[in-house]
Amino acid sequence: MTENRAVQHQAVQQKSVRRNRVAAAACVAAALIAVSVVGTRSATADEPAHRAAAAAQPAAAAVPAPGPGLGSAALVQSEDQVRQGLNPVGATVSLAGRQGLSACSGETTMRDLTKGSATAYASVTWTFATDGLLTESAASAPTATAAAAWEQQLVGLVQDCQKEPAGHWYYGAAHTLTAAGGTARWYPSYNGDGAASGGVAVLRSGTRVAVVELTGRPTGAPAAVEGITTAALKRLAS
Repeated sequence: MTENRAVQHQAVQQKSVRRNRVAAAACVAAALIAVSVVGTRSATADEPAHRAAAAAQPAAAAVPAPGPGLGSAALVQSEDQVRQGLNPVGATVSLAGRQGLSACSGETTMRDLTKGSATAYASVTWTFATDGLLTESAASAPTATAAAAWEQQLVGLVQDCQKEPAGHWYYGAAHTLTAAGGTARWYPSYNGDGAASGGVAVLRSGTRVAVVELTGRPTGAPAAVEGITTAALKRLAS
């Protein structure tokens, strides 16, 4: 009888030990699961924050490649004028784009027309021993599309002075020419008496645009204007 009780007591103790081990194992497993869940939730919770932070980063701005620079070499030279029977005695060069465009544009400058978005500007005013001036203003556009738009604006400015009341100076009909891969429209100008008195031209070569004007020089006009325009277009392409 005593032996049976001892056996039963030993069996109960073994069951108790097994229960404790199972319970302990369950606790450990539960803890591991909890850690795994917490870790997963933490990573998932952080992901939107990372995405939001990435979205908040400003995209790199597309910076257009600068066009070729402009300098005095891209403008009309003294020898170009001498070939047309002109005798320049001095020149003032600027790279600010603030010279008036033409006699028809008033105080509008190349910087005004391009809204300061050109990659480079250049202008020159040539003086003569007698009356008259030769002026040129040029700009380098960031794209060919911008250059074409500026060219059309310049043409529009010139065309505004093609029809004037009697007794006023005006620009005549447009003439088109091509040289050095560029194109130009040149217009003879006439004084209030209807006599030729210089002329103006709008030029474009690649991403470069320019307007050049000869004023107060009737000798040889309009042939001189065409010659100056051709030379200016070749210089602009250089």
